[in-house]
Amino acid sequence: MQAFDLSGKKAFVTGASRGIGRAIALTFAEAGADVALVSRSAENLAQVAKEVEDLGRQAHVIPCDVTDREAVAAAVHAAIEALGHVDVVVNNAGGSSFLAEFKDLRLSGWDKLMRLNLDSAMAVLHALAPHLLERGGGSVINVASVAAKGAPFLAPYAAAKAGLVALTKTLAIEWASRGVRVNALCPGWTATELNRNLWEDENASRATISGVPMGRWGTPDEMAYPALFLAGSASAYMTGQVLFVDGGQTATA
Repeated sequence: MQAFDLSGKKAFVTGASRGIGRAIALTFAEAGADVALVSRSAENLAQVAKEVEDLGRQAHVIPCDVTDREAVAAAVHAAIEALGHVDVVVNNAGGSSFLAEFKDLRLSGWDKLMRLNLDSAMAVLHALAPHLLERGGGSVINVASVAAKGAPFLAPYAAAKAGLVALTKTLAIEWASRGVRVNALCPGWTATELNRNLWEDENASRATISGVPMGRWGTPDEMAYPALFLAGSASAYMTGQVLFVDGGQTATA
């Protein structure tokens, strides 16, 4: 279907080595896009690149620590050089490696998660802004989370994702007249390597998704298809929006 066709498009995807980022990169490639794959792990990116190339599309591996602003600027430059231009930006890198009640939180932990989940996306968009605005078009997809609505024991992660939603809406307004759309995708509980310890443990899994009306975990592919919608012309009149893909979790709030 033409509205979901990305033929000729060039995409920049962070956190592309696994999970939701990998699924988005492969889904974009299936739809016809060439992809710049960005993540810390060159080895894991190489495997994803092979899968993209097996789909007949170009893949460019760009190892980068997205918490390093200079490295991000270099990665953006490398992607533009390799692809020629960038049409679609997916800020997917993020996550949280710990749970803590706020009063017990180490401030270094707060800073770490802010850098990973909010500052990284800001750095990518700041580096790409001149390119996107000069071209007069593009779609930005910021992968936030249902945690943006609040998540006990995940204060820094929730605050960072809420900040990402606010940044999304702000840039959508600033850039709308210049032809650049900016939307947020908010996954619910998704079975990825990052949270394997939760979904593989029957008791932990049951407790985690107890508030999900559909009663199950989402899959990376179930996040990638909405990203495809946001990337292409199917969502041409949509900007500044927050798309929750969460099995109904936020509908109960």
